[in-house]
Amino acid sequence: MKRSTTVLLSALEAFVIVAVGFGAALVPLTLLWATTFGLAVDFGAFWRTAADVWLLGNGVDVVVRFDEATALSLGATTEAFTLSIAALGFAVLTVLLAARVGRRAAEAGHILAGLVSGVVVVAAFAALLGLTAGSAVASPVVVQALIFPPLVFAGGFLLGAIAEQRRSATGLEVPGLLGDRLADIPSAVRSAIADAARGGGVAVSGILAVSAAVVGVLILADYATLASLYQTLQAGIVGGLALTLAQLALLPNAIVWTASWLLGPGFALGTGTTVSPGGTVIGPLPGIPLLGIVPSETPAVGLFGLLVPVVLGFAVGYVLERRAVDGTWLTTALRGVGIGLVAGVLLGLLAWWSSGAAGPGRLVDVGPDGLIVGAVAAAAVGVPALLGSVSARATNRVSSTL
Repeated sequence: MKRSTTVLLSALEAFVIVAVGFGAALVPLTLLWATTFGLAVDFGAFWRTAADVWLLGNGVDVVVRFDEATALSLGATTEAFTLSIAALGFAVLTVLLAARVGRRAAEAGHILAGLVSGVVVVAAFAALLGLTAGSAVASPVVVQALIFPPLVFAGGFLLGAIAEQRRSATGLEVPGLLGDRLADIPSAVRSAIADAARGGGVAVSGILAVSAAVVGVLILADYATLASLYQTLQAGIVGGLALTLAQLALLPNAIVWTASWLLGPGFALGTGTTVSPGGTVIGPLPGIPLLGIVPSETPAVGLFGLLVPVVLGFAVGYVLERRAVDGTWLTTALRGVGIGLVAGVLLGLLAWWSSGAAGPGRLVDVGPDGLIVGAVAAAAVGVPALLGSVSARATNRVSSTL
């Protein structure tokens, strides 16, 4: 495929990605406008709300200021506050769709051209949505709209491109001086670094998979509570649909928060609150049905969840070291420690991204602390991974002498 064709296709697909994500927010709001309000109110408010939701989901802060009447009816303040908690479902959608674009660009052999083309298009349309979404009540930070949605797209694009290069066995090509420097590194060290990156990703994926299973069990176990909260809100059919889609967008947040809980630090649902294996202290919560799965006290089996990162770290370190063709005790240590560092960085970033301000007052502090989660994850995964790597190397040495 020609470079120009790759550029055009990447630009078109980037536009489709923005349209799909924005449409996921706009469609239910349009149905609400048509059925509940009978097309009698200004549609611009729904357009701006959809734009705010999509931008917020892709990492852009939204500054909110209620007028006196609205603040009085909601029991809120008239002072401006910032919404910064991202509904990660929109970011996950962007990443998954961008990964397909990256795979196609890698197949064509024009990764950089496709990446630049897609990023420019996403930045342009994100900025356009940011400029049209501003109102007296809510205004997204337009500068962030130029930065964060393109970064989300770029992350998904690169993941797809790297996966395609690994699948086609071409390897990740690093051009220029950096590529020459990497080629000078001994192959055993490069192999250990690659294993650390892969192993950290596998460990994080395993922790998130267990967290997703826990969230699913909690939803099934507390289904009656969730249904009761739905009935209390009296949102109607279309409103209930919009509420359900909003909670689906927040489901990845819940999974990351559960992972933070399994690691030990837990998360907050407001200033002065904590939900962790060491104890649960929560205050009044917003009437969001999904919050009905939050336990009011620490489950009796909660401490067993702390074994999840330990077991995964040991297993990943052991398996990767057993598969290593060559190396020394130094590369073994590098592999184990690297797995922990990669897991810590990934989970720390996810925890940071999933948290933020969800409203004024005590709601400015919602979610896990990314720095603490990252540090704990690095230790909880890295130490067992190092032990697993050392155990595997010792086993290999014993096997080779028999």
